[in-house]
Amino acid sequence: MAASKKTGGLAGVTAGATHICTVGKEGAGLTYRGYDIYDLVDNASFEEVAYLLLHDKLPTEAELVAYIEKIKANRGLPDALQTVLETIPADTHPMDVLRTGISYLGNIEPEGDFSNQGDVADRLLACLPSMLLYWHRFHTDDIRIDTATDDDSIAGHFLHLLHDKAPEELHRKSLDTTLILYAEHEFNASTFAARVITGTLSDMHSAVTGAIGALRGPLHGGANEAAMALISSFDTPEEAAKGVRAMLERKDLIMGFGHRVYTTSDPRNTVNKKMSRALAADVGNTTLYPISEAVEKVMWDEKKLFANADFFAATVYHFMGIPTHLFTPIFVCSRITGWAAHIMEQRADNKLIRPAADYIGPGLQKWVAIQDRT
Repeated sequence: MAASKKTGGLAGVTAGATHICTVGKEGAGLTYRGYDIYDLVDNASFEEVAYLLLHDKLPTEAELVAYIEKIKANRGLPDALQTVLETIPADTHPMDVLRTGISYLGNIEPEGDFSNQGDVADRLLACLPSMLLYWHRFHTDDIRIDTATDDDSIAGHFLHLLHDKAPEELHRKSLDTTLILYAEHEFNASTFAARVITGTLSDMHSAVTGAIGALRGPLHGGANEAAMALISSFDTPEEAAKGVRAMLERKDLIMGFGHRVYTTSDPRNTVNKKMSRALAADVGNTTLYPISEAVEKVMWDEKKLFANADFFAATVYHFMGIPTHLFTPIFVCSRITGWAAHIMEQRADNKLIRPAADYIGPGLQKWVAIQDRT
């Protein structure tokens, strides 16, 4: 029993080795392939970060130009997949849409030999926003959009498909930054799920589908949606502070605070908070950012819980006109890079992932005939 408590949820258990990312390490913090997240946010595009994660090095200028062109060329959706997306009900959770879309794509564009894994990763990176927004626009606006835009960035492509026009640069850059922040995070639940599936020598589409299923849960990827619901339920910072204190007294679950790995702060939060403030000013919203700050302050003062990456990301997305139910799928459009990198790493030195469990059930029992059971 003691061992079960110690390893509940595998907390503190090292499940493997990786070259890809550090999370909360002394003197390192959050890094991708050795590059500090703040350096990447300040200097890189999401496409550069995607290339870094998938190729284990930053691209040269020529490599980046070629990579962007490859992504742009892979945005289109097969007619059969468009038909599938049209038949998915309008009230379906968008995470389920992506799960179904990836699974179906694996049927009509199978990975085949694992030597194709790089092309599959690039295809998924390119077409995930296309899948999501084709389904969204079909059911919301009753139109079939052309997903093959000429935008040079995935962030620009996403916002273009959503709003039917090229985005303002502040909005494009802000979404690009959130994609960088969410791209990778070591052995989180969805990444670990992908590695477990990969360990059986399954295909990349299956591993990504499983990862999406893990990310769908509110304890992993859905916290930004819950945070937006909380923030938008208050009209003033004073009302927010009072309301959150009441929630704490009732022991209500408040999403977007604390982290399984970080102990004092989430390094991604400072970036999202700064963007939320800038976007609030840009769109002229004077309420949601102060309310967010009030909630953050109460959570720290009362529980010493810090805002994680999801909390201010909620208003960042909201100020860009992104519907709340699309928040978590944006996570997928980013994290596909980390998932694919881990799938490739798992395959490079594969061992079946099969942990042991502490049995805590009854001892050996004697069989009882059915007529003698009470």
